[in-house]
Amino acid sequence: MKIPTICRYCGGTITLANPREVFGDGVTHLGLEGEYIYLCRTCNARVGCHRGSTRPLGKVANEVLRLKRRETHQIFDAFWQSHCMSRTEAYHWLGQQMGLSDKKAHIGSFEMDQCQQVIDLCRQNHRKAA
Repeated sequence: MKIPTICRYCGGTITLANPREVFGDGVTHLGLEGEYIYLCRTCNARVGCHRGSTRPLGKVANEVLRLKRRETHQIFDAFWQSHCMSRTEAYHWLGQQMGLSDKKAHIGSFEMDQCQQVIDLCRQNHRKAA
């Protein structure tokens, strides 16, 4: 994933930051002590990093998109767990369904419409399996 430098929402500068700037003392509760995020201090758009690294988890998102991605993850995770898939198998299935490579099939990179597509796919395929 490319390291973000310019905010796609406001054009501000995105910098590597301590999550404490956003979450305060909640970093300990969230398990983010010693971790990093990429943050636009102008509009609060951000993305977390893979544990123990400065590699972004996805694309920078504003509050609305972060909430949609969180909802999508909850539905997708429940879907693949209930279908006895591994996480890797689930993302492979998702990539096939969406016409994306395994490398591009990650919720952390998705936009609103792609998140909704994942939710719809999980709901449709859950009904088929039931």
